[in-house]
Amino acid sequence: MKVIQLLVGQMQVFAYLVGCEKTGEAVVIDPAGNEEAIVAKAQEEGLKIVKIVNTHAHPDHTCGNAKLKKLTGAPIIIHEADAEAMTSPHSLDFARMLGCSELPPADQTVTDGDVITAGEEVKLAVLSTPGHSAGCICLYTPGHVFTGDTLFVGGVGRTDLPGGSWPRMLNSIKSRILTLPDDTIVWPGHHYGMAPKSTVKQERETNDFLR
Repeated sequence: MKVIQLLVGQMQVFAYLVGCEKTGEAVVIDPAGNEEAIVAKAQEEGLKIVKIVNTHAHPDHTCGNAKLKKLTGAPIIIHEADAEAMTSPHSLDFARMLGCSELPPADQTVTDGDVITAGEEVKLAVLSTPGHSAGCICLYTPGHVFTGDTLFVGGVGRTDLPGGSWPRMLNSIKSRILTLPDDTIVWPGHHYGMAPKSTVKQERETNDFLR
């Protein structure tokens, strides 16, 4: 399996290409801009984007959905608890501030325990991690966890937006992420930390927000 981290958009968002090296099929996690560059990188790596997955509904993570879907034909996937918020007037107002005029609805919703696949190698288990939003998810495959805005390198997501809750998010992090194997790579949703990635052990031992 191939993991490619891409810094995109206006808010230091990390998008990810997660591809099957056997078949070339790939998932894009959180396209937040620079859609042509995402597609070009996929082509360069011999990958075909077959699914678009959002870790949550905030437009700084979803604002590239419409264009990427038009470029690839890939369906948009989000947790069922964030599906309505994805196209709300509040979300559209935020998206317009980012230069995006269109927020298409999800084509498919998922819930805790579902597995998002691409090709033979990509099998991303959906971990429901509410707190940053009601429908926040992390995506886990052995060795890797994509944490969106739930957990950053040395930080955590904000909880003062609609659907946010600090107690719920802290519980999500401690029960769903920090229980993963120590050497699991943490791939965050923003480049807000000292490094672009971390490990579960490092966050458990050094992240001051989790003490």
